[in-house]
Amino acid sequence: MNVNLTENLKHYFGFDKFKGDQEEIIRNLLDGKDVFVLMPTGGGKSLCYQLPSLLMEGTAIVISPLIALMKNQVDVVNGMSEESGVAHYLNSSLNKASIQQVMDDVRQGKTKLLYVAPESLNKEENVEFLRTVKISFYAIDEAHCISEWGHDFRPEYRNIRPTINAIGAAPVIALTATATDKVRTDIKKNLGILDAVEFKSSFNRPNLYYEVRQKTKEIDKQIIRYIKQNAGKSGIIYCLSRKKVEELAAVLQANDIKAAAYHAGLDSVTRSQTQDDFLMERIDIIVATIAFGMGIDKPDVRFVIHYDIPKSLEGYYQETGRAGRDGGEGVCIAFYAYKDLQKLEKFTEGKPVAEQDIGRQLLQETAAYAESSVCRRKMLLHYFGEEYPHDNCENCDNCLHPHSRREAGEALLVVLNAVQALKENFRQDYVIDFIKGRGTDDIVSHKHDQLDEFGEGEDMDAKLWNPVIRQALIAGYLKKDVENYGLLKLTPDGRRFIKAPASFMIVEDVEFNEDDEEDGGDGTGAALDPVLLSMLKDLRKQVAKKHALPPYVIFQDVSLEQMATMYPVTTEELQQIQGVGAGKARRYGSEFLRLIKAHCEENEIERPQELRVRTVAKKSILKVKIIQSIDRQIALDDIANAQGIPLEDLLTEIEAIVYSGTRLNIDYYLDETIDDDRIDDIYEYFRESDTDNIDAALDELGGDYTEEEIRLVRIKFLSEQAN
Repeated sequence: MNVNLTENLKHYFGFDKFKGDQEEIIRNLLDGKDVFVLMPTGGGKSLCYQLPSLLMEGTAIVISPLIALMKNQVDVVNGMSEESGVAHYLNSSLNKASIQQVMDDVRQGKTKLLYVAPESLNKEENVEFLRTVKISFYAIDEAHCISEWGHDFRPEYRNIRPTINAIGAAPVIALTATATDKVRTDIKKNLGILDAVEFKSSFNRPNLYYEVRQKTKEIDKQIIRYIKQNAGKSGIIYCLSRKKVEELAAVLQANDIKAAAYHAGLDSVTRSQTQDDFLMERIDIIVATIAFGMGIDKPDVRFVIHYDIPKSLEGYYQETGRAGRDGGEGVCIAFYAYKDLQKLEKFTEGKPVAEQDIGRQLLQETAAYAESSVCRRKMLLHYFGEEYPHDNCENCDNCLHPHSRREAGEALLVVLNAVQALKENFRQDYVIDFIKGRGTDDIVSHKHDQLDEFGEGEDMDAKLWNPVIRQALIAGYLKKDVENYGLLKLTPDGRRFIKAPASFMIVEDVEFNEDDEEDGGDGTGAALDPVLLSMLKDLRKQVAKKHALPPYVIFQDVSLEQMATMYPVTTEELQQIQGVGAGKARRYGSEFLRLIKAHCEENEIERPQELRVRTVAKKSILKVKIIQSIDRQIALDDIANAQGIPLEDLLTEIEAIVYSGTRLNIDYYLDETIDDDRIDDIYEYFRESDTDNIDAALDELGGDYTEEEIRLVRIKFLSEQAN
């Protein structure tokens, strides 16, 4: 088909020139050839089928997995045309009348582009209808969904070829942003386009900065600090679970960050509203599961944070690819903890063995990426079968803070000999067990413990083997078999090395300290000021005396200790101290704040610039329900039953509420359950006691009162006197 493509590009899309291989891809499609396009996010994939559809006779069928994405693209194409109905979509969100309208427009030849979900394409009535239509070509977007090695495997994608055969032959263009050799082969085989003309753009995104951080209990604080330092910039934070998405979005909102949650469990109205708010910059941050982002065309996302390490490097690459699509700054930070990998591995249990196996292999690649000290860009590109020619990309954490190198020529020789002895038929973990001389059941059953090379590396540093194998793969001494994923094979260079060993320098893996995940305490990281603590306790005594109350009613010890660590000087900062709610801060706070401020000035104390993160307790919803129920005077045992918790636990929740300064009136319940005289006795005890300890109260009051009675009256006392 002989047309001036540049003129048409300008006419329809307003661009002066094509990007990368776009023009050649379109020419091949116009010439009736099958085409396979591997083009990273932001490379302009959709133009490769949108422009030819407008130029060719008939209707192009675009098979796409996401309804939101279809709507977005249909609006874009229709927005360029003076006539209506040039683009349509056919999916489960349409009613009968809308479906009829789409079919009429297609029949009349108005519609050049018809987007369908694979499920809709496979429906018998749609197949019957499309058989009556002239199809210009089929475009399969997000084609990696065909492969179970791809990160978004969708079984219904497997039926696309039989359905195409049923509708009628036409050229096929398959497009994806991420695909390893294995996935590429899978896609072409499954679509029956093994002879397709293949276009593969570079996976290198030079403007993206990659970093992996140890995941600790401080993660929320780190993320909030990062966002505050980059105020006003757009970012996406990916979490693996919907629950974590909602919790983190709530924490960000509590810390005055314009953020919203996005996951497949939310209704479509909420999801599209959130998407619009993000695109229109009414919110800065989206906290999402992987359901978010496919086809989101926001060029200025400045950072992508992975709260949890992803299940595969393909998924990771695709998600990070949403940063810096305009070529500007794009920061990609992933938080990694080994126990997250173990959790992900648990998720695969109960699935078919082959699926478990694939999942495990993909996780191992992700772990290798996270733990390695090699240039992250080099590792990512190697994973996608592309060689990065430089040793230092100057735009990842490992290159900006290089680790020391060590000689590993001898270790590499041990590895290559082992792979050869095992007839190139085993995976990395098996090879390492063999080298270490570990007589696992597997090794013994294969009789490999009887080979001369068994245990050849048992006296060498055990931490060597993973980095040596990973870096031997990158250096081209070993390769992984694409078809039998993960089997280590020797390359010609590897065989040459066995004959003539040479120097081989490696960087050791980063060690992620499991203990770091457990620490964090209250996250202050600062030291207690004993002089200030003593002054605060004296002030508490004076205030208590003035109000004729025991000191613990004013502030608990734990609150004073935190004040003597964090030096709060404003009411807002005081409310971030444990056990201090808004009521307490207003009622007693001013004198304490004055004392702390004066102490800091006199002693020239630099207050910790540490960010105090306002947390959103997971139980905050429960607390709200308890307060509302007490306001409605529902019996406490009924509240406990309704919330599915024992009365004892309910009392603990109520105590936490009143200790932080919220006033609750439970008189209605006490009047029903405890005699007035008993209430007065217990109340009087707490008024005169210098401790709120329940055991001390039980001792003092003798065996006449139950623990439950004492706790209930203590709640009444604290509520009335402290709040």
